[in-house]
Amino acid sequence: MSFDLNDYDRNVRKVIPYYDELHAQVLDLITGFAAGKAVSLLDTGCGSGTFAARAAQELALSELVLCDPLADMLDTARQKLSGRPAEFRQIGSEQLGFEERFDVVTAIQSHHYFDRETRKTAVRNCFRALKPGGMLVIFENTRADTEAGQHLLMQRLERYGIAHGRTPEEARHHTERCGTAYFPLTISEHLALLRETGFETAELFWHSYMQSGFYAIRQAH
Repeated sequence: MSFDLNDYDRNVRKVIPYYDELHAQVLDLITGFAAGKAVSLLDTGCGSGTFAARAAQELALSELVLCDPLADMLDTARQKLSGRPAEFRQIGSEQLGFEERFDVVTAIQSHHYFDRETRKTAVRNCFRALKPGGMLVIFENTRADTEAGQHLLMQRLERYGIAHGRTPEEARHHTERCGTAYFPLTISEHLALLRETGFETAELFWHSYMQSGFYAIRQAH
């Protein structure tokens, strides 16, 4: 884990531009998809629970389940969701075993640590967890389509990190981890993966710096 769990949210904002806006975009998308109905939500790779806590406040939820492979993350999430009905499971997306249970599954900045085969398993598990007609929302680090574009992207991220309190060495270390500690796909590769794992609809709905947001809808019966 790259961040001190006691200061996770503050540190993650130093490396992910528009971090809070990503959550706002996901919530807006779910609001439109729900069309006034209460939804059952699985947040896999929930991290410290920042998104789930906001979802519990802003959405009409019939069920909320949070999954993460790290016990410390789940402990922090429990604190943020204190007093709200929620289920917590220490498990990663690659090990999910739900079948047609949720209206919406979210996976925000969590699958890019997987190699390609594990990522495919994780996305397929998210698909299976959805009810027919349900929606998966994913935010991921993405690569540029060309090496020149990737180089410029890494430079921009380093400048962003430095402008938000990281040292040049810290900013450079983060970009050097790309391809060794986390494994971003291109946007077109993400869309292809979503369709390959069974989704009828797969779309890009947000992109900024390295972060891309996708939604995919499982075909209704």
